[in-house]
Amino acid sequence: MIGAGVFAVWGPVARTGVDAPQMLLALLIAGAVAVANGLSSAQLAAQYPTSGGAYVPARERLGAWPGFLAGWSFTIGKTASCAAMAATFATYAIPAADGWQRPVAALALVVVLGVNLGGVTRTAQAARILVIPVLVILVGVVVLGLTATTPALSSASSASPGILPTLDPSAYLGVPGAGSADAPARYVAVPADPWSSPLAGIGWLTPPGSGETPGPLAVLTASGLLFFAFAGYARITTLGEEVVRPRRTIPRAVVIALAVVIVIYLAVAVAVLRAVPPWRLAVSPAPLAEVVAHAGPVAVIVVTVGAALASLGALLALVTGVSRTALAMARTGDLPRILARVDARRSVPWAAEVAVALVAVVLVLTLDVRSVIGFSSFGVLLYYLVANATALTQASGHRFVPRAVSVLGALGCVTLAVALPPLSVVVGAAVLLVGVLARLAAHAVSRRRRGARSRPR
Repeated sequence: MIGAGVFAVWGPVARTGVDAPQMLLALLIAGAVAVANGLSSAQLAAQYPTSGGAYVPARERLGAWPGFLAGWSFTIGKTASCAAMAATFATYAIPAADGWQRPVAALALVVVLGVNLGGVTRTAQAARILVIPVLVILVGVVVLGLTATTPALSSASSASPGILPTLDPSAYLGVPGAGSADAPARYVAVPADPWSSPLAGIGWLTPPGSGETPGPLAVLTASGLLFFAFAGYARITTLGEEVVRPRRTIPRAVVIALAVVIVIYLAVAVAVLRAVPPWRLAVSPAPLAEVVAHAGPVAVIVVTVGAALASLGALLALVTGVSRTALAMARTGDLPRILARVDARRSVPWAAEVAVALVAVVLVLTLDVRSVIGFSSFGVLLYYLVANATALTQASGHRFVPRAVSVLGALGCVTLAVALPPLSVVVGAAVLLVGVLARLAAHAVSRRRRGARSRPR
């Protein structure tokens, strides 16, 4: 649950144009939707303790197509998350080394794949090792952020030469008073960076900013992006075949994890907004490092190392979770059956894990991975829409949350998904459509083959 999302989302969220109070409101909205989704998912996992999360129950209770929608949405969303986490690792690990972020991100994916192929037990051990120092570092960020006497504007670069890139406020703000700590985020003109996208300047595909006045839609857009940081509990519900007493363990793990994470994220958000103005968050490649910049280069180094560790921990869990969903889909024929191959000794779906890692490598080498956060949120929100709809069909004997929770979760998913930046929605819908067309084509070929075999010769 505590992963790189908390280190990665602040810049994209600030670029929506929201101010500090609106950002906190957006965080609460994202957290509320995450709670509803988490409870519905835990309820499903208690009745269906199998790999694949909501894919299996959606297929059984709603039909093959809703099941496919859940599984495919989860797969594309979480594969995009893998790319985003690898990019976050590279950005924090070498923030001032332009041109090397993409190769380093690809290398991180290869290393994580190797660890995951060692088995889920080794993966869990590695993730647990990373959680403790990350929590300590986040506590330090909160303390230093809340005790900062002035916002960390130009101090980040002067306190940490060679660690954080130099940012000149006047280069990024197109309004009178550029360089002021109070310069509103909506006037930010984001500069080019190693992850820039060729689509970034295309009119209506460009996220809000550049002079727009933030309103309710901007808050919802920010909420959709912040949901990316809350989506880790989905990984818990995809491991039903690999945990002890899943009917009891998974619901409890989801509820406890969400409660802890919401408290931590709220504390971090308050500290970030106390120490760094939104406009600087929008242009900084390492926003949490900005929070502690006033404490000197040692603090910046500690936070950047912590962010890199958090990214690796999240990446470990992401590849594990999405590969289990791909495994479940391959078993039913919704994905190529080669992805159902499992290492008999370690019980690892090695084919699915290799496929996920390869696709993520392609993403980090070719696309604007920062904007992929929105793409990931779009896919995962659609997954939870199906999960909530499936939870509504469960009998009373399997329910432990009111139906209203699942209804609110479904409505929240739809609202946040359509409010995401247009580029994320367009790309997400296009990839979803490709999957639907591929499934239709595969089924048509299968029917023709069965018909040919049934004809008398």
